[in-house]
Amino acid sequence: MIEDSVEPRFEGSTLVIETSSGPETYDSQFLVAALLVFAAKGDGNISEKETGKMLQLVKEHFHLHSGESLGLLTRAMAELAENPDLNSLLRELSHTLTPEEKEDIAVMLLKVIAVDGIKDFDETELENIAEIIEISPEARHNAFERYFAEQED
Repeated sequence: MIEDSVEPRFEGSTLVIETSSGPETYDSQFLVAALLVFAAKGDGNISEKETGKMLQLVKEHFHLHSGESLGLLTRAMAELAENPDLNSLLRELSHTLTPEEKEDIAVMLLKVIAVDGIKDFDETELENIAEIIEISPEARHNAFERYFAEQED
């Protein structure tokens, strides 16, 4: 939990925030997990299907074991619950991502948003997240095209 933080710093691609209870570290894996949780919570709760999809996506994207994926998502959920204003941290972390990585994240977000069988995406959810991590309109468009192309296969 972030509390009374001092000047955050990057060590490589890891954001380190010194707090009164010790250093907190955040990396691109945490960023992706937090964004997926944020998208899943967009409709008010996280369904079992959304949880399963997030676990699968994190595991595949980062080549993690199931337990590591679960731990990462659990940490992201706890941080979001304890720090509802996590947007500035996520924005800082997003500067470590390439435009291609941001597009990949957008595709994953679409998969989580759609897992409950929603035919018409609530684009506001995606727009809010895209704004936080500065996903370009072109990358968002490409993400939609990639997502729907995968659905046709």
